[in-house]
Amino acid sequence: MLGHDLAAQLERIGGEATRFRPLGEMAGAPEGFEDQPTGWIEPRALLCHRKWSPLSMAALHVAREALEAADWSASERRNAAIFFGTSRGAMAGWTDAWPGRRPFRLMAASNSLGAEPASAIGSELGVGGPWQIQSSGCCAGLDALGMAKLWLDAGQASRALVVSADLPLRSAVLQAYADTGILSSRECYDPLSEKADGMIPSEGAAALCLEAEDKGDHPRLLSYFTSTEHNDPLGGAAETPALTEILTKAIELHGKPDRIIPHASGTHAQSLSEPLAIHQAASNLPPLEPMKPWTGHTVGASGLLETAILASQDHPPASLVFKIASSMGGKHSLIALRLPS
Repeated sequence: MLGHDLAAQLERIGGEATRFRPLGEMAGAPEGFEDQPTGWIEPRALLCHRKWSPLSMAALHVAREALEAADWSASERRNAAIFFGTSRGAMAGWTDAWPGRRPFRLMAASNSLGAEPASAIGSELGVGGPWQIQSSGCCAGLDALGMAKLWLDAGQASRALVVSADLPLRSAVLQAYADTGILSSRECYDPLSEKADGMIPSEGAAALCLEAEDKGDHPRLLSYFTSTEHNDPLGGAAETPALTEILTKAIELHGKPDRIIPHASGTHAQSLSEPLAIHQAASNLPPLEPMKPWTGHTVGASGLLETAILASQDHPPASLVFKIASSMGGKHSLIALRLPS
């Protein structure tokens, strides 16, 4: 999320790729990465609160926006389940201080939990059902969405609030990315280019409200698939048959998609392996449409953020869209989404 709400993000999609800013321009930026191109949430005050961690504040902000759009009653909120996804958890404001924040010591243990946002959403916004956490790297947001669908299909809940957030612009996280060699130095980039040199890390958060009842005038989540490449700890294998496998299953079940939104991390290895795996699943597929040139790589939030953008855009009638997420460890996740006109 580059901006304070979904509308601000939507303004960036479809035109020229975003020119990301040097991290040194962000208030309270960590030292040593001042020239790194990144994207961050503004205004920074949205994320600063004495009680809740910065991650919880990001999650609360988008959850509130989604609930207002869904117009759920108080009783509907009380019975809704929460599914939260994050990759880097609560490192922001815990492993290093959050600029401008004077924390409340009694909340220190809670603030360090990656699960705190789910609890914060429940207590602040009246969402009273059970909550579940997904922390599957860059697949986390899409996995949270997929798990919510499984719960709804199984009759475990009639409504689910799905939220994902990541705030990776902290020293320890950026240093780990730098040590692994996956940071890009480009202010604008094409993550599917064979010249891709790495990811552009960005802060992100997104939320979606799901209902078990099928409503034809809303996007419909059709299916969720996930699989893992064995013996691929860094997710950089030259070929990824597990991704081809779940794509093949999705095509067999729903037919060829009208649009494919790849993970497109921006790393050189994935710029080669992901398109190859996709086109091994079927011939005559549509061109891939990466969104990260406009959002940056929001890590665990990326899958849900890109899905929220898809669900909010104008489309031809009954478009079938496949959204893919991949993470280190060789994990792949895919959702099939039917979008109304």
